[in-house]
Amino acid sequence: MIESVFLGLSVASILLLIALGLAITYGAMGIINMAHGELLMIGAYCAVLTRIHLGFDMFMALPVAFVMAGATGALIEVFIVRRLYNRLLDTLLATWGVAIVLQQAIRLEFGLVFFGIHIPGLGSGLQNTGIPQVLQGSWQVAGTNLPIFRTFVIGIALIMFAVTWWIYYRTSLGTQLRAIARNAKMAAACGVNVKRINTIAFSYGAGLAGMAGVLLSGFESVKPDMGSSFVINGFLVVVTGGVSSLFGTLFASGLLGEARAVLAIIYNDVLAQAAVFAGVILIILVRPSGLFSPKQR
Repeated sequence: MIESVFLGLSVASILLLIALGLAITYGAMGIINMAHGELLMIGAYCAVLTRIHLGFDMFMALPVAFVMAGATGALIEVFIVRRLYNRLLDTLLATWGVAIVLQQAIRLEFGLVFFGIHIPGLGSGLQNTGIPQVLQGSWQVAGTNLPIFRTFVIGIALIMFAVTWWIYYRTSLGTQLRAIARNAKMAAACGVNVKRINTIAFSYGAGLAGMAGVLLSGFESVKPDMGSSFVINGFLVVVTGGVSSLFGTLFASGLLGEARAVLAIIYNDVLAQAAVFAGVILIILVRPSGLFSPKQR
């Protein structure tokens, strides 16, 4: 039983990192970023490429992935999303197109395949990253062996949640972002640089997705479409927990991660995913604003 719970927590940790970025971009900025899963994919490929070409391990790949995914997110926000604010359907379609472009760019190795040039680590094939020696093995709790790597994943997720909470509620940046979420025009009238804050927030959320990709590469093979299913689950977490509620995101990621992991062990992964979807639908019907929706005035 302890192993099942621990497995669920590690799955929930990946969902938490993904959903934190979505909670900012969707909850605070009102943007549906369908390319968020591809930012996770970029982080995973950073782990692959830095291992092959630079000899980096997972510890060193995490900050690289945060920077690269964050920079990609900044480019998406500046050149595409910024022109589509307050046009929800347009942002959904535009970022979906960006997701397709990013996937194909990895498959075609940024077009170099047409010139007969191959970059090891890219392409349509499956890639793998190694887990550092120090994270291999397990440790015992109440007579149960718990993988060290999964403990590391849970720890990183909780640290980044704490950092995100501190930024959102204890810094000037977070205050300005919350003001924009309430009323962007009023915030701008009070001197807030809305464009700059939105770019920083979007980049930060993208960076968290990149870190999630690095951690996820320790569980499964890296491939161009690996982020597609995770962005769906990330939105489920945000909607279930309550839009723009960080603690709701934390609770919902744990709830959905545990439910999916336990049901997958008892039945199978397909039924587990279907049951999670059904549960989310019921929660939305009972509480349309989510379990931890913020108070409105």
